[in-house]
Amino acid sequence: MKRTTTFAIGLITSLTMVACGSSTTSTPDTDPSDTAVTTDPTTTAAPMTIPDAATMAALYTEAGPYPVGVTSLELAAGNKVEVWYPAIEGTTGSDSYDVRDFIPEAISALLTADVPAVYEYPAGRDAGAATGTFPVVLFSHGYSGIRFQSTFLTSHLASWGIIVAAPDHWSRDLFHTLSAPVGDRNSSVTELLATLDLVTAENVRPGSRLEGMVDAERVVAMGHSAGGGTILVAALDDRIDGYISLASGALGMTSDPSTAPALPDKPSFFIAGALDAIISAEESTRPSFEAVPGPSRLWIIDGVGHNGFDDFCTFGNGSGIIGVAVASGLGPLLEGMGNLKSLGEDGCLPPAQPVDLGFPIIRHAVMAQLRFWFGDDPSPLGLDTDVADQYELAIDIDSKD
Repeated sequence: MKRTTTFAIGLITSLTMVACGSSTTSTPDTDPSDTAVTTDPTTTAAPMTIPDAATMAALYTEAGPYPVGVTSLELAAGNKVEVWYPAIEGTTGSDSYDVRDFIPEAISALLTADVPAVYEYPAGRDAGAATGTFPVVLFSHGYSGIRFQSTFLTSHLASWGIIVAAPDHWSRDLFHTLSAPVGDRNSSVTELLATLDLVTAENVRPGSRLEGMVDAERVVAMGHSAGGGTILVAALDDRIDGYISLASGALGMTSDPSTAPALPDKPSFFIAGALDAIISAEESTRPSFEAVPGPSRLWIIDGVGHNGFDDFCTFGNGSGIIGVAVASGLGPLLEGMGNLKSLGEDGCLPPAQPVDLGFPIIRHAVMAQLRFWFGDDPSPLGLDTDVADQYELAIDIDSKD
C-alpha cells in the first residue's frame, strides 16, 4: 500500500471519530500503585487538529487500500459489461484496452500510426474478490464512447471498495456510431438497469466472481455526456440512491429550466469542465444543477473540456482518438465529419490543460461524494469551497440542500 494511501486511511478514520463525537478512553492494566503520580485512573486522547484544506483536497486522489480486479459479463441482449471490483489482497498485474479494438475493422485497419492508443492500469483480470460486501456504481458512457472509456475513474473507485459496472450502449458506442446504431436513448436506460439486475444475480450465483460481495441496497448511477441523460432517467428507479453527472446536464435541459423534463428527487452531483464546447457548463450543467429537486453539488473545473472525464485524451500523443486517425493519414476524411471530430478533440487540445491535472480532482470529488452517500464518511470530506484553490486547476463550487 502506498504511504499516501496509508496516511489518508488513518486520517479518514480520525476524522470520522471526531465528526461522530467520539473520544478515546482507557483504563490502565497495572495496579495504580505501580504507576507514577496520578489522580485520574483514566486518560483521554488529545483533541485532533482538523487538517488544512490542502490535505482534505487530496484525501481520495490516490488509489485506495484494495487491489483492483476486473472481469467481463454480458447482458441477455449481448452487450458486454465491464465490472471493476475490490480484489483479494496480493492481487498484482495490469489490465489494458486498445481503443482500436472498438472500431469497425474496415476503419481500424487504417489506423496504422505508431502512436499511443492503449490505456493500461493496475488491475488483475478475473482476480479473486475481496471479502465483504461492497456498494455499486452503474456507469453509462457517452456518445461514441465505450464501456472502458473512463477507466482512470472506474478502477480508482474499485480500489476504494466499490463495485463499478459499465455496459456498452449499442445506440451510441464507438463501434455502432461508426457503423449502424442499434436502439435509442431509451434502450440505454434499459441496458443500465439490466446491468444492475445482472450484478445482483451474480451476487447469488454459485461460483460467480461477484458471489456474496454485492450490496444492492447501496447503488449510485454515474454517466458521462449522453450517459448523464441516461442516468437521470435510470435514477427514477427506486433501487438507485443518487446520481453523478459528468460533463452533462438534464436530458433536454436548456438555459430555461421550465423546459426541463421530470427529474429524480434524489441526491446528485454535477461535475463539468469550464472549457467544454460540447455541453456547456454554464448553459446546460449549471441550469440542471439549479433545477434538480434534491440536494445537489456543482463543481466546474477550469481548464477541462468534454473529454477531460475519459481516458481518450491519453491517446494520439495527447490529441485523442482523432489524433490517432490524423497520424494515420485520415485527416481529410475527418474534415467531412465535423461534429464527430469536434467531439473527439474537445478537452484534448489547448487551451484545455493536460488531463493528468484534472484526473486527480475528479477522482477525489467523486470518491468523497460516494463515501458520504454510502455512509462511509459522516460528512463529505474535502468538497467544500475551501478546497477550490488547492488544485492546479481552479474550481467553481456550489451546493444546495
